[in-house]
Amino acid sequence: MLPPVDASVLIDRCNQDDLTLSKALHGPSWNDVQNQTSFLSKLNKKDKEYQAAVVNDYLENWKEAKPENETEQDREQRACAYKAVANSFYDLATDFYEYAWGTSFHFCRFRPREPFHQAIARHEHYLAANMGVRRSWKVLDIGCGVGGPAREIGYFTGAHITGLNNNDYQIARAKRYAVTFGLAAKSDFIKGDFMNMPIENNSFDGCYAIEATVHASSLEGVYGEAFRILKPGGVFGCYEWLMTDKYDPINPEHLRIVRGLEVGNGIAKMVTVKDCLKALETVGFKIEIAKDMGATDDKIKWYYPLEGDIRQANAFWDYLVVLRTTTAGRSVTTYMVKMLESLGLVAPGSAKVSSILQTAADSVLEGARLGIFTPMYFFVAKKPEV
Repeated sequence: MLPPVDASVLIDRCNQDDLTLSKALHGPSWNDVQNQTSFLSKLNKKDKEYQAAVVNDYLENWKEAKPENETEQDREQRACAYKAVANSFYDLATDFYEYAWGTSFHFCRFRPREPFHQAIARHEHYLAANMGVRRSWKVLDIGCGVGGPAREIGYFTGAHITGLNNNDYQIARAKRYAVTFGLAAKSDFIKGDFMNMPIENNSFDGCYAIEATVHASSLEGVYGEAFRILKPGGVFGCYEWLMTDKYDPINPEHLRIVRGLEVGNGIAKMVTVKDCLKALETVGFKIEIAKDMGATDDKIKWYYPLEGDIRQANAFWDYLVVLRTTTAGRSVTTYMVKMLESLGLVAPGSAKVSSILQTAADSVLEGARLGIFTPMYFFVAKKPEV
């Protein structure tokens, strides 16, 4: 069992910056661009005592057990702490995401006999094509993760892509991949809060966000920043996580699913489609495209990997993704990590992180089946010329 940690030590650690946190959670070589490590070895290269404390601190953001008993003040307090919530979540979850899904942390639609990674890339191409991204453009990726979409859109359009991220560990991963895939000259990655971007006014031709701005404390805040940094006539494209018109905010079952989405994905507060469209118009954007890409009659559902429909897999990697992301596959991963944790081979708290991500996947699947949730509400909006 983990020995008790002195409260003053935890307070001191919480005051350390994200660079220190990344080193503690991911080992001394976390920022090595040439470093290649396995999933399990990364789980072991940590300040083991610190990880368990970070996990517990993260879960404290949802200390009220029943979501229907949570007050608006509770939700607002969590929203105010959105940076800490999202940052601690991705410090804990990034390695698991890459292991199970790859380097593009988002969902997509599938065509029959379409390999998983081809569908992921097509989803990113669709965004860039509808935005009209050109080779001459400077484009900002808001909440870029480890840079998977930035690299793919860079390849597809030839544009220069700047990734913005508030997580040092993910920035380090993105830079390493850019070097590995020969895109260092056509991309860069900067640290910054997307609610207060360290970017001058009117400096980008386009910007996009793929399942990232859901972590914002308010959509008006992040959309307003997108509006500010775009040149007149600039374009903003996005796949947004939202609750649909079918969501009932007083339905206990719906509230339970929303709580799972929030806890399992590091989200301060889920909002609705109406909230999203209102936020875009409030900050000054002209909406050109707005539709739910998840609400389709596709033969193959976008959430099929989470359902475990192995019949839809079309390549060797597809089978691995499906096997890892099904309920059974996630349970096996958690059991394996729990066993290694009990043997002292991985950091305490690793199994709890895996369980948090199980909650995330289960909630996504339940919300999708009920039609109350979409991870890909798609819009393209334009900043007026004058």
